[in-house]
Amino acid sequence: MKDKVEKFETDDLKWTERLPECPVYRPTKEEFEDPLTYLQKIFPEASKYGICKIVSPLTATVPAGAVLMKEKSNFKFTTRVQPLRLAEWDSDDKVTFFMSGRTYTFRDYEKMANKVFARRYCSGGSLPDSFLEKEFWKEIACGKTETVEYACDVDGSAFSSAPGDPLGSSKWNLNKVSRLPKSILRLLETSIPGVTEPMLYIGMLFSMFAWHVEDHYLYSINYQHCGASKTWYGIPGSAALKFEKVVKECVYNDDILSTNGEDGAFDVLLGKTTIFPPKILLDHNVPVYKAVQKPGEFVVTFPRAYHAGFSHGFNCGEAVNFAMGDWFPFGAIASCRYAHLNRVPLLPHEELICKEAMLLNSSSKSENLDFTPTELLGQRSIKTAFVHLIRFLHLARWSLMKSGLCTGLVSNTYGTIVCCLCKRDCYLAFINCECYSHPVCLRHDIKKLDLPCGTTRTLYLRDNIEDLEAAAMKFEKEDVVSDLITTDEDLYKYPSSITLPAAKEDGYSPYSTIYFDFYTEVEMTSHDQLQSGNSVMSYEANASCISSVADDYECSDYVNRRANCSSSSDSKFSEEVACSSNKKTRFFPAVQDEQQLVADQESDGSDSECFRVKRRSLLKFENRTVVLDTRDYDHHQELKRLKKSLHHEGRYSSSSSVSRQEEEEEEEVLVISNRKETQQQSDVKMQKKRIENQFGGFKRLKVKGLIKP
Repeated sequence: MKDKVEKFETDDLKWTERLPECPVYRPTKEEFEDPLTYLQKIFPEASKYGICKIVSPLTATVPAGAVLMKEKSNFKFTTRVQPLRLAEWDSDDKVTFFMSGRTYTFRDYEKMANKVFARRYCSGGSLPDSFLEKEFWKEIACGKTETVEYACDVDGSAFSSAPGDPLGSSKWNLNKVSRLPKSILRLLETSIPGVTEPMLYIGMLFSMFAWHVEDHYLYSINYQHCGASKTWYGIPGSAALKFEKVVKECVYNDDILSTNGEDGAFDVLLGKTTIFPPKILLDHNVPVYKAVQKPGEFVVTFPRAYHAGFSHGFNCGEAVNFAMGDWFPFGAIASCRYAHLNRVPLLPHEELICKEAMLLNSSSKSENLDFTPTELLGQRSIKTAFVHLIRFLHLARWSLMKSGLCTGLVSNTYGTIVCCLCKRDCYLAFINCECYSHPVCLRHDIKKLDLPCGTTRTLYLRDNIEDLEAAAMKFEKEDVVSDLITTDEDLYKYPSSITLPAAKEDGYSPYSTIYFDFYTEVEMTSHDQLQSGNSVMSYEANASCISSVADDYECSDYVNRRANCSSSSDSKFSEEVACSSNKKTRFFPAVQDEQQLVADQESDGSDSECFRVKRRSLLKFENRTVVLDTRDYDHHQELKRLKKSLHHEGRYSSSSSVSRQEEEEEEEVLVISNRKETQQQSDVKMQKKRIENQFGGFKRLKVKGLIKP
């Protein structure tokens, strides 16, 4: 018998009868045509519950078992062993689900699960859902069963690829959802299993999924292929902080929390091993809704909606993430919280904002078209997030200019890198050091950086910053956006201490021209210098100074099975970067360029990139005064044409297979490069040796995917 956990009352289970049901929708075949269009339609009502259920009007003609046994040859999976008990949640008693179980074929696991069910209930059929719900909470509180086996996060899909299968050939096939035209994740060129590609969840009686929220507060959609029912509990996203407060105060002991406040509970909940009865939430007025999912039904969870549940017997489900325009405010909150906890992000949030905003800015659609309220909400969310980001970046660059400590300015032709201090993703700009191993976002005080490699502080700035700022100014003139730009600003600037009021007192003006005056290795010109015919190299032309002179390094370790990873929360930067030479380089998914996206956004898949680690050349130039005038568009276009004549653009592709587990505990520097490559300089051999020494002497590193943190 299990030890009783006093904090959870489990003697009286009448609370299970008081849980309200989430909304259930039964679309027609016409309404079922496009998943995201339909979800936008039901969003105003369904999002209030955190979860909803959608009954499919289409039926799969090829069963999941046939797909997994015939269409996918040699399909096998390894289970995880789940302790079937409650925990005290203190330093002496916590629960983990990460012990590996046995390896099964689909049919072998089904036989095992059905045998367990029949042995317990002397029945091979289903039992009432309400009965099994009470049975689950009795068993987890004081039953005799110690463990169950659950196959979660299994790579693959049980949707049939047969053209005659109605559901498999529809857009509700979860292999297609994240790449639909209205999905933000279509911009990612590298697939991420479980996020952009579905994963399978094969369960047995009382196998469970613990209380959790989706990565980056994304949407999720889960389809039940076959088997017994599954009970879900969902919390509306609007009640997420209240949920975390109850968990912190009533479930977790303080000695297991990494930080104070709700972020401490959020950090532990990210482990996805916390299970407790919803009664404790009801007792503290946290809204909880229930869904009983049967085969042929979808369950959708909305951004920031915590959820948990368990299986009533053998079943097979499949899930994937997606995002629409209304997700960006939630993504901003998640990114800020990851930075608080020094956790590596999974998605390049900043890059997604910029790409989606510029697509919206360049759209040929008339503003007077009949958009639905939900579509308009999504567009406003994109524009507002983008304006917040651009306004902060401009303020941060102005503050950097005022400090006088920036020693160089070059074109940022990387894709997205991750700050080595706070783990924020940086797409528009970042500061790098002399050894190029310590990228830092503009949210940190450059005066306090204690780098071991010297005093070089080079600003890497996106070359189309003028276009981006012009789009932000355009959006800001819209009444609805201008009303929202004063809210949520801290989400985009954390952990920066820069404040707009203080900067304005010091002479700052939003979108003003920013002048840098320094001695730099890279020469850049002002608009006046270019017009006067000075024979100097332009800002754009000097992009070659950070291009790679090394071959692609090949390292298949990054595409092997997932491994555990934890990020250091050391407070001293010198400790974080002291062993930089031993750090591994990791990569984000690439994000598609706007022009390519327009041509390819109807595609269900995408090509991944063969990324290059880029380093500046050793060319040195004389002192220059740099002028970035965000209003001078002719100058920008002229520089673009100049760059085209000086740069060689290459494209590489590789099959992506992205792993979702975490790397083992070691500090890492994350880098993403985009596709733009420049001609190698004459000193290529010397640079090769230098970079090979920094990266352990690998000859080629061809990144085929992303290891999920």
